[in-house]
Amino acid sequence: MHIELRKPEIVMKLDRLGSFHQSKLSFLRSFIREFKSWDFKTKEFFLNDQGFGHIVYEVNKGQKKYSLICFSNHIENSERSDRVIATKWDASFVLFDGVPAKADIERLKANVPLQEQGRVSEKELCLSRANKSVRVFEHVVDKLSQGEQPDTKLLYDVGYLYRTTAVYGSGKFGLADRIKVQDREELKGPFRLEMMLVYLARQFTFDVVNHVAHFRSPEKAVRLSEDIARNLGIGNSTGLGMAPFIVNHPALLNQWIIAKEKALKLIRSISSVNQNDKNTFQLYLTTIQENIKFWKTESEYQKNKNRQLLKDLDSFQRFFSTTSLDKFFWNTIYKWTEANTQAECCEFIVSLMMEVYPDIVEPLSYEMSINEDEYFDIDTSRTIDEICKLIENQYTWLLNINFDNKENVFNFWYYSKNKQEPRMSDRFTEEGSDLELPLAIARDISALYNDLKSCKLDKDLGYYLLKNQEYRHVLRRVLICEQLPYSEIQDNTISKTLIPVDMLRLKLSFFGATRFDPRSDRWVRITMYQGAPLMKEISKSDDTWSYKKIA
Repeated sequence: MHIELRKPEIVMKLDRLGSFHQSKLSFLRSFIREFKSWDFKTKEFFLNDQGFGHIVYEVNKGQKKYSLICFSNHIENSERSDRVIATKWDASFVLFDGVPAKADIERLKANVPLQEQGRVSEKELCLSRANKSVRVFEHVVDKLSQGEQPDTKLLYDVGYLYRTTAVYGSGKFGLADRIKVQDREELKGPFRLEMMLVYLARQFTFDVVNHVAHFRSPEKAVRLSEDIARNLGIGNSTGLGMAPFIVNHPALLNQWIIAKEKALKLIRSISSVNQNDKNTFQLYLTTIQENIKFWKTESEYQKNKNRQLLKDLDSFQRFFSTTSLDKFFWNTIYKWTEANTQAECCEFIVSLMMEVYPDIVEPLSYEMSINEDEYFDIDTSRTIDEICKLIENQYTWLLNINFDNKENVFNFWYYSKNKQEPRMSDRFTEEGSDLELPLAIARDISALYNDLKSCKLDKDLGYYLLKNQEYRHVLRRVLICEQLPYSEIQDNTISKTLIPVDMLRLKLSFFGATRFDPRSDRWVRITMYQGAPLMKEISKSDDTWSYKKIA
């Protein structure tokens, strides 16, 4: 049986992309696999009795070294905010290339807690900040100081002690440009440095509560149970600033999506499946159905998705239990799931299928980076007629959209004045559309197509570009999509019906996020590394921790 990759017109719709789940291909999981042979240790620990000061963690393998410098700061409750416009945070972090000297730490102490208002150097690779979940933090410290373990129901309902509000890299605030480190073997996978920062920041959250509890009651205090700590991740609040990345990096998006699609195709193509593989899948399915009960949200949108997921999983379980191990078993499973469940469940099952076959899936994680510069040039010898036909074949979905209809051009994207972060507003009631970012891909390709059709079709692109540069940015995308078919989201990113949180969900699923909790259609809270091995356990870890039961 010959099984094809799923077609882009199925996969690249936002309601599908916004239903993706973490998998073996997710970056935080590939980070742990890549770095499990490295040595992780606490290099410096200088906190006062109240937990304020700094900690340095070191990651090394021979002469290769990275350090996370964590600053714990006192702030008033009124100063604590998840919003990017905040100016103070409970903790701030910087990933250092090598091992910092005392002078480096003093320099960074004066700058890192300021974030946007500070400046760092090319010695630093990533920057972040985080706030406590104050209710959970105080409960844990209080219980530990009394010699008791905290209430796990409260902890697991939240899932973390701190949550980050941004993780910056690639030159921002003076950080090292990506080009400085892109050829290092251990950093070949996407976002490896950012995943390292978040993983070590998680360890910081455990060390702080243990430290503060001890000094609150030195005679009675106990340390946080390792089993409990392992079941806590680190939170994150993410807004619209993340969304444009997947539009601005079409070649990279293609690599992420096609790795997943290749994995699914290879698994569906297995002709003979044994009972052990089916039992392994069933074990993961049973566990994750229990863990879903800890996915808390106040969002009706997400509650509905979670309810439908559980309902679909019940139906799926009945089908799966009664399906025999005939030839191409996983293809039968996938086809039933696609036909009988919503996208949320279907993509959940796809991720779960990958867990059974690490030998198939894990090598694909090394194919998820790409040199985007190779796709920058435009072949100006191509004829206008060729490009029109490409658009007709690749962008069929947008050719019938009427961009004279206000609802189809309702939103515009722009950079906020204060934070230089991407935002989205109503074109017809808000000012600023004259500063619109080039993220209206569907509208602009439609305009390019109409413009090309009015030209002499036998002329080449060199002729066209001499007279018109306005649509060069989307002309390049058309040529990229010809080579990389999963590079384009097949939805209108300025439509009134756009659900921006779907764009966030897509990117966060590849990061490895879980427990999606939208706080509006424009920002979401998630958890990362929940269930992951602790820092001292990383060398002995396997890659099944994402599907361990939360007690």
